[in-house]
Amino acid sequence: MKTKILTLAFALMAISTLRAQEYKLAKSTGKLVINGVDRVLIEGTTGNEIIFSSADGSREKDRRADGLRAVSSLGLEDNTGVGLSVQDKGTTYEVYQLKKMDGPKVKILVPKGVSISYTHSSPHGSDITFRNVESEIETSTVHNGVHLENVTGPLNIKTVHGEIEADFNANIKSPISLTSTHGLVDVTIPTTLKATMSMSTNFGEIFVDPAFKLEIEPKSDWVKYGSNKVNGKINGGGLEFTLSSTHNNIYLRKK
Repeated sequence: MKTKILTLAFALMAISTLRAQEYKLAKSTGKLVINGVDRVLIEGTTGNEIIFSSADGSREKDRRADGLRAVSSLGLEDNTGVGLSVQDKGTTYEVYQLKKMDGPKVKILVPKGVSISYTHSSPHGSDITFRNVESEIETSTVHNGVHLENVTGPLNIKTVHGEIEADFNANIKSPISLTSTHGLVDVTIPTTLKATMSMSTNFGEIFVDPAFKLEIEPKSDWVKYGSNKVNGKINGGGLEFTLSSTHNNIYLRKK
């Protein structure tokens, strides 16, 4: 009986700890600016709060730091409890990671009225994922790949070394721009989507599913050597897509 009580107590303590590792910002409009957060999953929500939570699970805690608060050279401190500093600038909400390396793994829930900007330049961190986000997204990364799952756009996604993978449904808003310098760009869209495609690569190849009847625009009399660029329309044209990879391949798949 005593063992069961202790087990229940530890379980309640674990639940309490997980709940404590959550920070809410009562905002449903404006712009969320995320700077240098290494490991993050961003999901859309129907709620009216931006919610930051820890996704590190049972990650070991620095016991020497109990009762203390992390600060950075920028004068920022962890005001969220999840290793981030969130600064409310009125209609813009800036997010900073306190640690330069081995940053926290976090999940951010974002209402559909809040646009998102994500930048990352250090060699640390992992790919960033956007899932079920119903607002505008722009990213600029050096090493991170970007995964887009059921997002609506508009989108302006740029990475230097990372790959871009996107899986779209019919509910999309243009323009959609996905650009990588060294990584591949892999996109899945419904075959019924009306789209105007601009696809280019200098040193890679462009692969398109045969299910798409791509109406290639007439070529001009001028020929540009060292470049593979395809402009065309799907189902008569519509949403504007720009897919570009300088040194790698482009893939357009059917859903």
